[in-house]
Amino acid sequence: MPLGYEIFAGNITDVTTVKQIVEGMESRFGKVNRVWVMDRGMVSAKNIAWLNATGRRYVIGTARAELSRWAKEMADKTAWHQIREDVEVKICRGPDGSETFLLCRSASRMEKEKAMHERFSKRIEEGLQSLARRIEKSQTALERGELERQIGRLLERNSRAGARYSILVAEDTSVPAGLKLKWSARSEWDDWAALSEGTYILRSNIQDWTDEELWKTYIQLTEAEAAFRIQKSDLCIRPIWHHKQGRIKAHILICFLAYALWKTLQKWQSRAGLGDSPRTILTEFSRIHCADIVLPLADGSGRELRLRCIVRPEREQALLLQRLGLTLPQRLHPSPMAKM
Repeated sequence: MPLGYEIFAGNITDVTTVKQIVEGMESRFGKVNRVWVMDRGMVSAKNIAWLNATGRRYVIGTARAELSRWAKEMADKTAWHQIREDVEVKICRGPDGSETFLLCRSASRMEKEKAMHERFSKRIEEGLQSLARRIEKSQTALERGELERQIGRLLERNSRAGARYSILVAEDTSVPAGLKLKWSARSEWDDWAALSEGTYILRSNIQDWTDEELWKTYIQLTEAEAAFRIQKSDLCIRPIWHHKQGRIKAHILICFLAYALWKTLQKWQSRAGLGDSPRTILTEFSRIHCADIVLPLADGSGRELRLRCIVRPEREQALLLQRLGLTLPQRLHPSPMAKM
């Protein structure tokens, strides 16, 4: 369950807040059995050293650059453990034995990253082909520096696949432009992309947890992050541009309360033996509507009798309500209501 939150100035980087957050939360809620879960934006050698030196336990995401250290283990198809339908993990021990590294591979994330790489590669190739045609058609000499800057901007806009290409602006006296554009895709980049797509690494100094416990603990971050995306998903009111500090604080408070309600529903659902996905419950119940029955009065006054009734739930919805111990009202009160 969420216990609290902090708000920092916008010019403070996440990685510099770790010590303040840890010590502040411990002073409010104690240190017993505390496990700190952080995403890779919080990771630095200084923070890791401080957490270990002070005896604090953690499960932390790592930067994608760390993947190259574990290329051999990633390529080895043995010892992977399927913990979800689309998630498999593999435990690796750190060099000094004090840390556990958990390789995680998600099928859905793999498809997403693969599609992203293909999309950016296509854009780069289309841009290079267009630039090559312009060079060929040019009737005047072109400046090499300007072409290289255009290529640089193209790669910057599509940085996810920029390193895939080896690009050369070579001299060519057979054409008026005096230059020729050559490029090729690096096969080693494709090999690494195929191996690393959908893969990420967690690190922890907890030695007695299973791979599934480590993964499930870390994945709670996605639930907290989802609570702060409710405005653009469920409420569909993004973008939001706050210009006053009070409005920023109100926004964060609403997100925090939404997360607390979400976790409450999740625990309620779990105790009822209905799994742990509140989204399923909300989707089912969203189809239960209320309706207004409006009847004109016969006294000729033009007034109306308005009855607000609840649509009867379907069988599946009724079973969910029963398991959760809920009873829908026949009508919403106060009813009836006269309207002039």
